[in-house]
Amino acid sequence: MSLKKQDEMDHNAWLKEQDLTVIETAFLTTLIWLDKRLRIVDYLELLETMYYRANLQMPKSHTEQYDLDNKFWYWYPLYSLGSLSIIAYLVAAVTGALLGFYYSPSTAGAAAQGDPTAAYDSVVMIMKDVQFGFMLRSLHSWAAQFMVAAVFLHMLRVYFTGSYKEPREVNWILGVILIGLTLLFGFSGYVLPWKQLSFWAAQIGVEMALATPLVGEWAAQLLFGGFTLGQATLVRMYILHVFVLPFVVTGLIALHVGIVWVQGIAEPH
Repeated sequence: MSLKKQDEMDHNAWLKEQDLTVIETAFLTTLIWLDKRLRIVDYLELLETMYYRANLQMPKSHTEQYDLDNKFWYWYPLYSLGSLSIIAYLVAAVTGALLGFYYSPSTAGAAAQGDPTAAYDSVVMIMKDVQFGFMLRSLHSWAAQFMVAAVFLHMLRVYFTGSYKEPREVNWILGVILIGLTLLFGFSGYVLPWKQLSFWAAQIGVEMALATPLVGEWAAQLLFGGFTLGQATLVRMYILHVFVLPFVVTGLIALHVGIVWVQGIAEPH
C-alpha cells in the first residue's frame, strides 16, 4: 500500500471521527438542555429499567431451557391470554363509554310486558340511526364475549401449569374474584337492552338471589330493586355496569398485573 493511499485513509478516518464527535456533542448538548428543564435522563433511566424488567417476565422457553432446535414452543401462546383479556376489556370500556352517550336506562313506554321500552328503543336507534352505531355495539358485544373466554382460558392455563402455587396464591384469589366480576359485568350488560331475553335473564337472577341462604331476600332487593322486575331493576343494572364495576375491576386488574410484574410469570410446574 502506497504512503499516499495510507494518508488518505487516515484522513478519512479522522474526518469520520470528527463527524461523530460533532454529532455526539450536539446530542449531549441537546440532552443536557432538555434534562435541565424536563428531567429527561430520569425518564430515560425509568424506561430502560422497565425494558429490562419486561424482558425478565416471560419464562424460559423449552428451546432455551433444553437447547432444542425446534422453535415451536418458544412463543408460549397460552401465556398471552391475560394480556388479551386486558386488551378486550379496554376495547369494551371505550366502546361502552361511547354507547353510553345514546343509551337510555328507562322502561318507559312499556304498557304491557313485551312492549318496546325506551331502553330497547335507544338500542335500536344506536343500531340504525347512529353513524357506525352497528359496528360500535358489535365491537362492544364481541369484546365482552372475547374477554369472558380469554379470562376463563387464562385461569385454566394458570391452574394446569401450577402457577397458582406459593408464592402466587394471593394473585390466584384475585383472579378468581376477577372472573366472578367479569361474569357479573356480562350479566348486567345483557340486561340493559331490556328485551325479552334480558327480562327473563334478570328474572333468573332474581330467583338465584332468592335461593341464596340467609342473605337471599336482601341481595334481591339490593341488586334488582325488589322481587318484581321494573325500572328499579334496570337502573341498578345500569349503575352496576357503568359506575361500579369499571372502577372496581380496573383497580383489581392493576393490582393483579402489579403482582405479576413484581413476581414474574411462573415457570410451568
